[in-house]
Amino acid sequence: MIRRLFATFIEQPIQGQAADILPSPAPLPGRQFSNARLQSLSWLHAAAPCFPVRGDSITVIQDPKVFYETVVAKCASAKSRIILASLYLGIGQLETRLISVLRDNLRENKQLKINFLLDFNRGTRGKINSRTTIMPLIEESENVSLSLYHTPVLRGLTKRFAPPRWNELLGLQHMKVYLFDNSVIISGANLSNDYFTNRQDRYIMIENKTLADFYAGLVGKVQEFSLQVSKESSFELQNSWKHWPYEGNQSVFVQEARQRIFSYFSEVVDKQKNAVDMEKDADTWIFPVIEMGQLGIHHDSIVTKAIFQNSLPSTRIRMATGYFNLTQEYMDSIADCQAECAILMAHPNANGFKGAKGPAGGIPDAYTLIARQFYEKLRAAKQEHRVSLYEYQLPGWTYHAKGLWYYLPNSNLPAMTLIGSSNFGERSVNRDLETQVCIVTENPDLQRRLEAECENLYRLGSAAESDITQRDIPRWVRAVVSVFKNFF
Repeated sequence: MIRRLFATFIEQPIQGQAADILPSPAPLPGRQFSNARLQSLSWLHAAAPCFPVRGDSITVIQDPKVFYETVVAKCASAKSRIILASLYLGIGQLETRLISVLRDNLRENKQLKINFLLDFNRGTRGKINSRTTIMPLIEESENVSLSLYHTPVLRGLTKRFAPPRWNELLGLQHMKVYLFDNSVIISGANLSNDYFTNRQDRYIMIENKTLADFYAGLVGKVQEFSLQVSKESSFELQNSWKHWPYEGNQSVFVQEARQRIFSYFSEVVDKQKNAVDMEKDADTWIFPVIEMGQLGIHHDSIVTKAIFQNSLPSTRIRMATGYFNLTQEYMDSIADCQAECAILMAHPNANGFKGAKGPAGGIPDAYTLIARQFYEKLRAAKQEHRVSLYEYQLPGWTYHAKGLWYYLPNSNLPAMTLIGSSNFGERSVNRDLETQVCIVTENPDLQRRLEAECENLYRLGSAAESDITQRDIPRWVRAVVSVFKNFF
């Protein structure tokens, strides 16, 4: 029954106050919003599992260097488990230091287990790559595992002949979850040099065992249908899984992987219904959401659209995306909602593809074109007064931050934030594996810290409407965008 309800939830958008699409754990102590002003967000209880916490258990990190040092410190101090789920692990000096810290901890702590979940194509690109960087740990310790998610779409002649980088267009493991014992960092940042130095992203660390257990279980489920790297550096299937992602029946792979995710969420909801160890002094509520479009799972996108659709008059939403390629449904939700909206995106000079060789070098122009088209639709609908566009630019830096901040009517502080790996684009909804957390809080200190984070990003943004309408777009980019928009 629960599985069927979850399937119904991911297939149908929430409209107005959501019905009991998922078994709701709301009656449990510590789970309901105690502040009446938050009741307009109560539909979230029917949309995702809920983890009540105290606001002082959440750390808002604003600087990539602090993010790096936090990850290193946590890798050094973890006692029982480390789970690193990312697109890839870099191969530079900072990443080498990270591996060294993990090795030292493994040698001192025989109980420690380390699990990596990366993308297959991105993690094996080039002769020196994520896999070769991690292999010394696997060879030295039985307590280290490396799983590489391989999209089931890449197969046959496409897999055989698609060159590196191009084969990544079809789908990726894009979740960014960094877990150390009972601490979880949710981010959009990868584990590589740029993201540790001068590539701006978002990072929130939550200290909570129940949430950490949830994400350990979720990553574990994805690892079940991912390829495992042996001590000989070959690829194997987990004992409980029989289907290679690029061989056999694609539908069977998708259906069984989808079923395992469904079953996991059903188990989590069942467990929460019977939970007695809820946080009694909770003033903050965590709702994890996922998106696995290639497996037929649309969860995060439905919740994100519902945030706009359920917005009240006089509310404000400030949004951030590293790559402006919103889906049509997101653009419609923003254009039709009641909130005053602002969107911060990368200026072409702060885009990670700036100066790239070949067709990738045109991607910043493509994002400008898509933003221009969106702005023109806003003007046609006479909504440009309510939706503002900004571009982030800081010399020497690139921009990769995403998420949103939601302000209740007549409030200067956000009551909710959405943070994670999704860029709100076509890839995030239809091709990649994504996760975010929706954090609702009545804790004034956490609200102030979230506002400071938002302001730190927006202070480097300038109004973009004039620039995006006047910027020259090469003809070939115009042609490519109309055909390949869903791939970037």
